[in-house]
Amino acid sequence: MPHVITQSCCNDGSCVFACPVNCIHPSPDEPGFATAEMLHIDPDACVDCGACVSACPVGAIVPDNRLDAKQLPFVEINSAFYPERPADVKLPPTSKLAPVLPAPEVHLRHRPLTVAIVGSGPAAMYAADELLTQHGVRVNVFEKLPTPYGLVRSGVAPDHQNTKKVTKLFDRVSRHRHFNFYLNVDVGKHLSHADLLAHHHAVLYAVGAPDDRRLDIDGMGMPGTGTATELVAWINGHPEFAHLPIDLSHERVVVVGNGNVALDVARVLTTDPDELARTDISDRALEVFRNSMVREVVVAARRGPAHSAFTLPELIGLTTTSEVVLDPDDHALVARDLATTTDTLTRNKLEILTKLGDSSAGGARPRIRLAYHLTPRQVLGERRATGVEFTVTGTDELRSIDAGLVLTSIGYRGKKIRDLPFDENAAVVPNENGRVVDPESGRPVPGAYVAGWIKRGPTGFIGTNKSCSLQTVQALVADFNAGALTDPPGKQAALDELVRSRQPDVVDSAGWGAIDAAEIARGGDEGRPRNKFTDIADMLAVAASAQPAPRRRLLARLLG
Repeated sequence: MPHVITQSCCNDGSCVFACPVNCIHPSPDEPGFATAEMLHIDPDACVDCGACVSACPVGAIVPDNRLDAKQLPFVEINSAFYPERPADVKLPPTSKLAPVLPAPEVHLRHRPLTVAIVGSGPAAMYAADELLTQHGVRVNVFEKLPTPYGLVRSGVAPDHQNTKKVTKLFDRVSRHRHFNFYLNVDVGKHLSHADLLAHHHAVLYAVGAPDDRRLDIDGMGMPGTGTATELVAWINGHPEFAHLPIDLSHERVVVVGNGNVALDVARVLTTDPDELARTDISDRALEVFRNSMVREVVVAARRGPAHSAFTLPELIGLTTTSEVVLDPDDHALVARDLATTTDTLTRNKLEILTKLGDSSAGGARPRIRLAYHLTPRQVLGERRATGVEFTVTGTDELRSIDAGLVLTSIGYRGKKIRDLPFDENAAVVPNENGRVVDPESGRPVPGAYVAGWIKRGPTGFIGTNKSCSLQTVQALVADFNAGALTDPPGKQAALDELVRSRQPDVVDSAGWGAIDAAEIARGGDEGRPRNKFTDIADMLAVAASAQPAPRRRLLARLLG
């Protein structure tokens, strides 16, 4: 029996390298890998060895005889990716070629390669993993929050616990003896780019795209409006968003945009709070959800069904767990698009949409309504949002939808990094294969590199960052081997002293370990994977308990 890749696929490609018969595609060297919604196992070539199961960091690969009802659609999805063959033809196992993306080789000079990584999300941790495969390399990761892992911790919906399992890989990386965390340290505030270069050969920025793209219409910004990203951060207990005034006292929420984050928000808002209580949702969000009056979430898109931004796996996951409906007019749009679409992936999405219920039918549970051809014109209301006025796309016809909460989910933007060039139009740091370049001269900026969304823009999935970061690491290592990186005058001990003089509340690896253990213990008492701290002061208090007594006394003196 072959194995099957299911919804939580993160696209990091670990399974590709583990497979001995090269039956998982697209692989990182193949066209379409960067934009693939998920990877696929060839059912005819799979030899059922199970190597991919162990390699997958998010538990997405399952033997086909162990799939539950919600996972069964993925049997056909995996099979449909490959061309049809006669039933009696079995492909012979293909020998595994040389690694698809060969690991860089570091030829150490008189001083080992030392790299500062700014940010601690997937791009940062994948880059650290690649660097630490080489003997003697040292990596220091700087993060402005007291906790690491970026959007995996604060941006993945709490009911997607399998996706969050990728942090187990990151935990393994962070335990490497040549890896150090400097958490609660804001580069640009506590330390400058020059400070980091004084103690490292190179600085690699993996800071993501932290800003939401804003919808420029009247009424956005008044109470009762916000972004889906902010709501997900609030749900996850991000300390900067933990106290958002989220009001769910109205029966309807409107989300403008229909990508995966929009579906996440719609799904969580309509999920039974008792189910959410078994996740790592913040206590504050769970309390608000228990008192929610929301009966419908409208996910509104400017374009038609064939241009839906959500991925096929997320749509399958949504429709198998939630009540999802369409208006009669939108059912007609789906049928029209299905009759004219030849793209296989789009047809798969449309075929699922044709099976959705009709919005005119009532239901006992909160529902999600997908709506198309609606272009937002203004948010209605005087002191707070009471709804949204749309135009029917391409016409002057107006439609209004009442809502007590209006969220936008229309994408992200990178943010300028102090001391580095920035492309305002693309909202990325100008670079070539991860090397930061001066846009005026076209020459590389010595010692400066980028990976992840700040490098390529907000595209791809968690695992896409693996190949993206590897490309950057290869460029960095090539520069080091060529002698293009200056040996830093400062050493690790001097870096420690500098950081602690600038930020006495720095959280090191031991401090993060204490926070992590405390959160897991708090969650275990309630049958949850963890119960997060949402207040930075609480995090710092737990982290300080992990410090040796002399250091705790020193910290106390520094803090007054």
